[in-house]
Amino acid sequence: MSELKFSQPERRNFLVPILIAVAVLGGAIAYLYLRTPFRIADVTVTHTNILPTHTVFKTGSIVLGRQETAEDDLYVLTTVHVDNHLKVPLFLSDITGNLTGPDDSSSDTSAIQQSDLPNLYITFPALKPLAGDPLLRESTIPPGGHAEGMVLLHFPLTQTDWDNRKSATVTVEFYHQGSATATIPKEQGTGNSK
Repeated sequence: MSELKFSQPERRNFLVPILIAVAVLGGAIAYLYLRTPFRIADVTVTHTNILPTHTVFKTGSIVLGRQETAEDDLYVLTTVHVDNHLKVPLFLSDITGNLTGPDDSSSDTSAIQQSDLPNLYITFPALKPLAGDPLLRESTIPPGGHAEGMVLLHFPLTQTDWDNRKSATVTVEFYHQGSATATIPKEQGTGNSK
């Protein structure tokens, strides 16, 4: 009987296909890394004015008698500049503000809507000269473009609380893209008008 020979097929070397796959994958990752911006948008505060108000409410009721209550409010008018770094448009969803007091208390507020501005200017006429064109919700920032406008924030505190704050920020939120925050510098928060 003849000898049995079990011939093995020649072993294929997979080194070349693996190296090609790694090179293609590395090229795709490098392309995405270089073409995708790390930041969605830059938000900066260019100017800030404040208007502190002190309102006294008087009541003259037969049942309760005469009473007086006072309320301190602070209106922060800050100009915000937004730069879009994406290759797609950005859509503004909301604009909010946050203030951290000296005792670490936090106060959040939403920017006053455009439809409320005329009534607020009638109630507090000193706001109108401090105001500029508003940065509106639902605005569109084109790819690589920018937007700038005034944001009006209302905080229930005094000017002393504002001057002694630890920090104040304004946050611009975008549809489907997250948000970006900018700090309101302390030295800009003193340009008030009474």
